[in-house]
Amino acid sequence: MKLEQLRVLDAIVTQGSFRKASEVLYKSQPALSQAIKSLEEETGLTLLSRESYRPVLTPAGKAYYRQARGVLDQVQALKELAGKLSASQEAEVRLSVSATCPLGNLLSVIGELKEAYPATDIRLMSDAMGGSAERLMAGEVDFIIATMDGLSTEAVHASPYTAVNIIPVAHPGYGPASSRKRLSNAEMRPYVQVVVAGTGQGQYDQSRDVVPESLRWTVSDFAAKKEIVLARMGWGGLPEHLIARELEAGELVTLDLKGYPIRRSQLHLVRRREGALGVVAHELWERLSTN
Repeated sequence: MKLEQLRVLDAIVTQGSFRKASEVLYKSQPALSQAIKSLEEETGLTLLSRESYRPVLTPAGKAYYRQARGVLDQVQALKELAGKLSASQEAEVRLSVSATCPLGNLLSVIGELKEAYPATDIRLMSDAMGGSAERLMAGEVDFIIATMDGLSTEAVHASPYTAVNIIPVAHPGYGPASSRKRLSNAEMRPYVQVVVAGTGQGQYDQSRDVVPESLRWTVSDFAAKKEIVLARMGWGGLPEHLIARELEAGELVTLDLKGYPIRRSQLHLVRRREGALGVVAHELWERLSTN
């Protein structure tokens, strides 16, 4: 049994196919098939069922994979420890944050970290609707703060960070705000829904709460969305922390919609299992995990 065989098994399970696993590992599909065949011969187990279109773990394979995943996690932890003991601070830390995430605590922690590690640049990006997940899995960032939608817990480490209420709102002078009853999707279709476009390519689509067949205005960020709603030109869901003052002042009101209730969105700190964090990235991860 070789560590590389376990990595091949893990890639097939997390990626869902031999083709995608070969792209991630930069190995040919025949090489992956041979690695699994050799592992099955050594263990005397059939780890993957080939009966369906995609490879699926057998009952024995599931039990074996759980232990294999633990071994790979331990190896990764040893790599990270060796890196922290031997390496100096990295030149750059890359972090993608969901556009719905409040930034107050994050910026405070980054500010403290910049004082401790002044030579490291912090690259902070804001992404929407799956954009953060795409950056993470493409290796473009060290970790993200986003929902877990579309991400496999077998491929990433995740730690709860904060929860955000997404509230459907409108200006009190805009059409649906005057209704005293709960409105259906059909009743909302004549009104313009303002939505934020995703920053990714749709691989990890996280769009939700969109009224089907409704009039729609798509913008690039929540700041523009908020201004349009305040201007009585549409309605939309906005993070509670961005509109708390306007709700209290009566400049915006909450809509009572059957198809769009107030939604509590759980954000997580997320990083890939494969690939070690640098000294500064690891320190940032630890500080955010305990705040």
